[in-house]
Amino acid sequence: MKLKETTVRKNYVFRGKIIQVRQDDAALPDGRACTREVVEHPGGAAILCVKEGKVALVRQFRYAYGEELWEIPAGKLERGEDPMAAARRELEEETGLVAEALVPLFTVYPTPGYCGEKIYVYESVGVREGACRPDDDEFLEAAFLPLAEAYRMIDAGEIRDAKTLIALLSLRSRKGA
Repeated sequence: MKLKETTVRKNYVFRGKIIQVRQDDAALPDGRACTREVVEHPGGAAILCVKEGKVALVRQFRYAYGEELWEIPAGKLERGEDPMAAARRELEEETGLVAEALVPLFTVYPTPGYCGEKIYVYESVGVREGACRPDDDEFLEAAFLPLAEAYRMIDAGEIRDAKTLIALLSLRSRKGA
């Protein structure tokens, strides 16, 4: 059975600095008409940075949820920006660390039901001190937590960010911890 839906017409209802929202006319695989709501997002890059048994995490207030979240360093891609370059930039901006190398881990589709955002997740290999330079409107706290503490936080429901959960659980699975 063919599952592909076809866009008939894109109808933009909002154009913001970060996202665009569409309410499209589309066709289902059997040809019937339907409407699809889509949030266009430029995507993001995130970095799993582990050094000497500790993981780099940032704690910041997330307005949409109205609460502080623990996350691996990450940020939005600029239009047309290479995800690996964005990952390097975000790691240094948020933690003051510079990676010697980045290894691609996976790409996360955080909300496939209505959003086209993709988050490219990398793992740092070797880090050195750089300069922490968060964006002007970015207030966060960076910390290196022991992996055992991060895993405890996951098990206790204290880490809820999807990209962070996936990155840390993937690491735990790979390391057999």
